[in-house]
Amino acid sequence: MTPKSQSLRVYMQASVVNGKIPKYYHLILHQDMLSGWTLVREWGMQGSSGRVMRNHYPDYAEAELALLRIRDIQIQRGYQVVFLEGSKQLME
Repeated sequence: MTPKSQSLRVYMQASVVNGKIPKYYHLILHQDMLSGWTLVREWGMQGSSGRVMRNHYPDYAEAELALLRIRDIQIQRGYQVVFLEGSKQLME
């Protein structure tokens, strides 16, 4: 699959602590209509609408690097990857 047609998804969830509702963090990278790439980040409490942030990147490599950095930061904060779709690099 070429980067021009490749979207990436990472869904992460924090562990349940003291019976509280778990938190989630969802990253989606997709090509936009302007020949660039959009990274969508959504996070919040499981079962409720979360916050959403979108960032535009001019090329795939820069957008993928941003996704990987954010994924690594969230893993350091205690999130665990629950679902992956896309690049093999996401699994490393």
